[in-house]
Amino acid sequence: MTATPPQDKGRDPSARVYAPDFLTELFRNPLDPGYADAAARRSAVPPSRLRRVLGRPVSVVVLLVIGFLFAVAYRETMAEEPGRAKARAGLVAGIKQREAETDRLSARADQLREEVGRQRDAALSGSQASRLRNLEAGTGLGRVRGDGVVVRLADAPRDQDAVTGADAGPSRVLYSDLQKVANALWAAGAEAVAINGQRLTATSTIRSAGEAILVDYRPVTSPYEVSAIGPGSMRERFDDSRAADLMRDVQRTTGLSFGVKNADGLTLPAAPQPRLRYAEPSVSPSPSGSGVAGSTSPGPSGSGTSPSPSGGGR
Repeated sequence: MTATPPQDKGRDPSARVYAPDFLTELFRNPLDPGYADAAARRSAVPPSRLRRVLGRPVSVVVLLVIGFLFAVAYRETMAEEPGRAKARAGLVAGIKQREAETDRLSARADQLREEVGRQRDAALSGSQASRLRNLEAGTGLGRVRGDGVVVRLADAPRDQDAVTGADAGPSRVLYSDLQKVANALWAAGAEAVAINGQRLTATSTIRSAGEAILVDYRPVTSPYEVSAIGPGSMRERFDDSRAADLMRDVQRTTGLSFGVKNADGLTLPAAPQPRLRYAEPSVSPSPSGSGVAGSTSPGPSGSGTSPSPSGGGR
C-alpha cells in the first residue's frame, strides 16, 4: 500500500488528471465522480422522515419477493431433476445396449467369415487358397500375425487454472495425430496397421465427431494403440520420421503421452467386408442434337466421398 503524496491531499476527486499512466491514476481514484457528488448531496440534505419510514417496509417487501422467486425457481428445478436423470439414464442404457448388440453381431460376422474361409479353402486348390489368403492379408480383409511395433498415445491429465478453477486447456490426442502416426508407419514399411483393434485398409477413415475419434465410423477412446506388423527396420525408420518428431515435441510441451515399443507375436484382426460399388457410364442424349447420340457424359469426380473435417491439426 502506497502513501498519498502531500500534493494530492485535499484534491477534488472529480478533478481527475489523466496522466500517461492511466492504470495508476485509476487505482488511486477508483470512485467515479458522480458517486462522490451523490454522497455529498446525501450528507448535506438528509432524506425526509416520511421517506425513511416508507423505505424500510418497501425494502422488506422487495426482499421477500426476491426470496419467494428464488424458492419457486429452486423447487421447479428440483422437481424436474428426476425426469432429466431418468432420461439420461435411459439414453445411457440404450447406448450400452446398442454397443453390446454391435459387438455380438461383429463376433457373429467373424465366425461366419471364418466358416466361409474354410469352405472356400476346401473348394480351391492349395496354391489358389494360399494366394487368396496372401491377398486378403495385404488388403486388410484377413487376420494376420507377426512381429512389429506398438505406438501408444494418451490424453494429457486434466489441469485446472489455479485462479479461476476452469480447465487450463488439457491436451488431447487429435484424429490428425492418429493419421500422422498411421501414415508414418505405412511409410516405414508396415504391412498391416490397426488402431485399438480396428484394422486399417485402403478405404479406412480416421476423423473426429465432436470430441470423439472415429476409425471407420467406430469410436475409439484414449489410450490409443496403433499396432503395426512389418520388417525389423520399421521401428528405426518410424523413430526418424517427421510424425514421431512432432509427437515427441507435443509430449514435451503439453504432457501428452507418447511411446513406441517393439512387440512380438502381434495379431491384427481382419477388417469388415467393404461394400463394393461399381461405376457405370451415364448415357444421355445431347441436348442440342449436334453431339453424337449415346455419348457418355462424365460424372462428378469424387462421388461418394466427403471432405475431411476442418481444423484439429497441430
